Amino acid sequence: QVQLVQSGGGSVKPGGSLTLSCEASDLTLWNRCVGWFRQVPGKEREPVTAVETGRIVAFYDNSVKGRFIVSTNDTTSYLQMNSLKLEDTAMYYCAADPSPWRDCPPIPSISRLSVWGQGAQVTVSS
Repeated sequence: QVQLVQSGGGSVKPGGSLTLSCEASDLTLWNRCVGWFRQVPGKEREPVTAVETGRIVAFYDNSVKGRFIVSTNDTTSYLQMNSLKLEDTAMYYCAADPSPWRDCPPIPSISRLSVWGQGAQVTVSS
């Protein structure tokens, strides 16, 4: 059964770091678009970053550039989050394109990346 299992969420003070993991079952990640999204209550899920075939980073939202680092190996994607801010508080989701060998869209989309992890809460508070 194809699924993505996330781990690594938690609470951290501003300026701290967390790393989220997204492990795939029955799916390889290095040869497809993998995205990370986040969502706060009452708002739409928004793309944070994406990496495509060959582990090439395709997208970083301006709000996380220089602070977040995405990486992917054969079966696991990681989101390293540094210099965390209060506004980074959200539920974070990983998602993968069910079809391999396709580039990521210019902006990662929920409809295109249709295999989803269960989410991991990240809370930044002082």
